[in-house]
Amino acid sequence: MKVKVAETAGFCFGVDRAVNLVYKMIDEGRRVCTLGPIIHNPQVIDDLYKRGVKTVDSPDEVPDNYEVVIRAHGVTKEVLSKMKSLSLNFTDATCPYVLKIHNLIKKHSDEKNVILIAGDENHPEVCGFRSYCKGASFVFKNERELLDILEKNSYLENIDVIFVAQTTFSVKEWKKCAEIIQKVCTKSISFDTICRATQSRQEEAEYLSAKTDCMIVIGGKFSSNTVKLYNVCKEKCKTYLIESSEELKDIDFTGCKTVGITAGASTPARIIKEVEVIMTENFNEQKITKETQDQELFLAAVDSIDDTSDNPNVVGIVVGIAPNEIQVDIGRKYAGFIPVEEYSNDPTADPSKELKIGDELNLIIMKTNDNEGTMKLSKRLYDRRASWKNIVAAKENDEILEAVVSEVVRGGVIVYPLGARVFIPASLTGLGKDEDLSQLLKQTVKFRLIDLDEQKRRVVGSVRAVIREERKAATEAFWADIAEGQEFTGTVKSLTNYGAFVDLGGVDGMVHISELSWKRIKHPSEIVNVGDTVNVYVKALDTEKRKISLGYKRIEDNPWEIFKRDYEVGSVVEATVVGLTTFGAFARIIDGVEGLIHISQIANRHIASPKEVLSIGDVVTVKITDVDYDKHRISLSIRVLLEPEAAEAVEEDVIEEIAEETEAEVETEAEVETEVEETAE
Repeated sequence: MKVKVAETAGFCFGVDRAVNLVYKMIDEGRRVCTLGPIIHNPQVIDDLYKRGVKTVDSPDEVPDNYEVVIRAHGVTKEVLSKMKSLSLNFTDATCPYVLKIHNLIKKHSDEKNVILIAGDENHPEVCGFRSYCKGASFVFKNERELLDILEKNSYLENIDVIFVAQTTFSVKEWKKCAEIIQKVCTKSISFDTICRATQSRQEEAEYLSAKTDCMIVIGGKFSSNTVKLYNVCKEKCKTYLIESSEELKDIDFTGCKTVGITAGASTPARIIKEVEVIMTENFNEQKITKETQDQELFLAAVDSIDDTSDNPNVVGIVVGIAPNEIQVDIGRKYAGFIPVEEYSNDPTADPSKELKIGDELNLIIMKTNDNEGTMKLSKRLYDRRASWKNIVAAKENDEILEAVVSEVVRGGVIVYPLGARVFIPASLTGLGKDEDLSQLLKQTVKFRLIDLDEQKRRVVGSVRAVIREERKAATEAFWADIAEGQEFTGTVKSLTNYGAFVDLGGVDGMVHISELSWKRIKHPSEIVNVGDTVNVYVKALDTEKRKISLGYKRIEDNPWEIFKRDYEVGSVVEATVVGLTTFGAFARIIDGVEGLIHISQIANRHIASPKEVLSIGDVVTVKITDVDYDKHRISLSIRVLLEPEAAEAVEEDVIEEIAEETEAEVETEAEVETEVEETAE
């Protein structure tokens, strides 16, 4: 059976923001209560309750010294005023999409018009919308209820009507209602206020349900967006709404070749992954494989050992190590031996390398042969029993475990922490979708346990969960230490028309196109490419928005610094004509540095226009007669080289007169160039 998970499944931006805010506050030791459940998800609510978060229904119920968090749905104008009047310390986690609708209604609502709202009349979000309506408002769930409102209130046909929707309203239903309102209400204005995440989730659910034999919708049964997903899917195929992976055992997947999974905006990624992993593990192989048979035999062997017998457990001292068994002294008349396959749960374990004569081992008696005077023992069974308790404790304590990848199997890898077999799905190894899992073989990985099946002794782990936490910690440490002027060696991650994004080690910064080169360029790819290693420095920081502006240009690469180093007044150089004006010609000395050859300095005779003598692209020999580094201006002369004696006789006041005469024209030319460049950009 093939399992396909919708890419848009799970927390939307607003819910994720609100939930993370509450967890952050309790991690900081603050006393928190939420005005209504922070999300419609029993598991999250239960977890928050265990951590001390209280849920209240009104501002009057807020305990002393508690901070209030307004959930993503938002609250009514009256509730907000009440909290302020009670001087409550509150944090507003209302979804930005919801706040946008509040502001839209405030702006467009008045006593003369009517607000039509598509949604659930009793939903907190809709209640909040209506509290900001200055005039009349109507709420409807579907096309039928809208037609009923329009029929009973015919005056709506000729007055101003504003149409909005709950952020999680059905996209399909919205389109039908919007078409009706547009036809009936001639003065209506419709605002598509359905959250883009909701829209994408519903569209993908519709597409996925049309391609699969069965759909699993995960989320709270009282969650508006989850119920709408369920309704979308059930029109296309057999659909089940569940809140946790535990409910999978009650579903019959017989005959299902493909199953789709989607989830509402209030469903944590952890629960989605649990459902995916369990379905993949439990249902992908309808026939019992040899591995499963061996596992069942193994568990039967464990369970068959009577804990109440006299000596089910013994301690053996290693007296011999053979390729097929380990001989041990158990202090009895029997000769003890451990078959090599009963040594460890890890198939890669090598007794000859791990043991030495005299080592003590905890063992379980498997079989006694009185005739031969031997006792078959198992270290594997003993370890398995002990390890399961440790594994359960590790899961309950949310510990980070560490182990070497022993096997690469279909769909993931196997590790043996604490002596127990743990499966890590490919999607949770931290590798990309198409990366080869074999690169993890024999590598040590850190992971958390995300699912335990006590009946089948099946354990699932996630490397990605630890990577995400470490990355988050590294990001926080990065932002705690970063400062302007700090230098980094980073990797160019992506290019846009306006700059290059550089990975500084888990955190991205941007080099604006103007910072990539001292000369004007049209695209960053003229200077850098994706994957390039670059040396950059922090030019500016916005810690609130977590944005970093990077510098790439070095002062030593400044063409004016190069010119200053290599040239001086009086130098004779080769220059290329790059522009012609009525008052002279501009010539490039080096990249990024140009000088002006005034019309009076082009020839040893009078000319009416520089075009009589020069053309763009001409290479001419000129003399540097003056430099103004502050204004980045250079005066050049061809004439002085044609008439050296006459040029030396020119008085300083004549040169100044020429400079003053052309200064205004040069500034005008520069302004025109700047304007052209800005337009081009």
